[in-house]
Amino acid sequence: MRTYIPLFVIAVVVFASGCTPSVDVEKERAALLATDTQWMHSASDAAKFTSFYASDASFYPAGASVVKGRDAIQALYKQLASAPGFALSWTVASSQVGAAGDIAYLTGAYDLKLTGGGEKGKYVTVWKKQPDGGWQVTNDIFNADETPPPPPPPAPTPGAHTLLAPAQLGWGAGPPNMPPGAKMVVLSGDPSKAEPFVLRAELPAGYAVAPHWHPTDEHVTVLSGTLGFGMGDTLDKSALTNLSAGGYALMPAQMHHYVLARTPVTIQVHAIGPFAISYVNPADDPSRAKN
Repeated sequence: MRTYIPLFVIAVVVFASGCTPSVDVEKERAALLATDTQWMHSASDAAKFTSFYASDASFYPAGASVVKGRDAIQALYKQLASAPGFALSWTVASSQVGAAGDIAYLTGAYDLKLTGGGEKGKYVTVWKKQPDGGWQVTNDIFNADETPPPPPPPAPTPGAHTLLAPAQLGWGAGPPNMPPGAKMVVLSGDPSKAEPFVLRAELPAGYAVAPHWHPTDEHVTVLSGTLGFGMGDTLDKSALTNLSAGGYALMPAQMHHYVLARTPVTIQVHAIGPFAISYVNPADDPSRAKN
């Protein structure tokens, strides 16, 4: 038994299959690009910006895990948008809309500005047509361009130079916490500040500084004469090591030591301040004796 399908039924099926409405791809592209522009203009408002994402969208930050869902994307984006100097913009390089007019993607370059930095890079956004006819982002993928190495730091500006002939040295008395009789001049820097300094001292024969210590390393060069150095808490003339012109001594920070000028002596001291003299026996401090 044969079954016959009426001719008009065949005609209806053929007509229906051949009359699927065609999609105006260019019209959809224009609508998509207009939506993308609105999206960029909302970049400073985290809630408005993330409203352009689909509820199940995926956000692919470079060097980090994928962030899924509009709420999670908004939480992350809100932190970024609150950074000082934040500004985000991008330029579309290409746009593709599917033949069915329901899926599309855009590619281009973005520019993220932040106070003291920022980055530039490239991106791909995948868009999906929504039941209401609008477009939303389903996938946002981006990464920064290779960061060029920072420029070399500028050459330091040289400070003022110092050239002093012996006759130009402004000798004065030593500080109150040194025994009287010494003469001293600061050649560079400020011993009272946390900076390098150089000073010179002239000590008469027999001049002694009782056991003491300094908070920073002390470097001593003997320029003329002979100076005896000793270590410990008691001045012991038999334990001195004598250094003549050209000799050098390093007294590490907090090392207890004492000196005795065997002859008239000129020494040069360099260190990093603030420079201070603390006597092992406070009674040896000449400045206390004056009080």
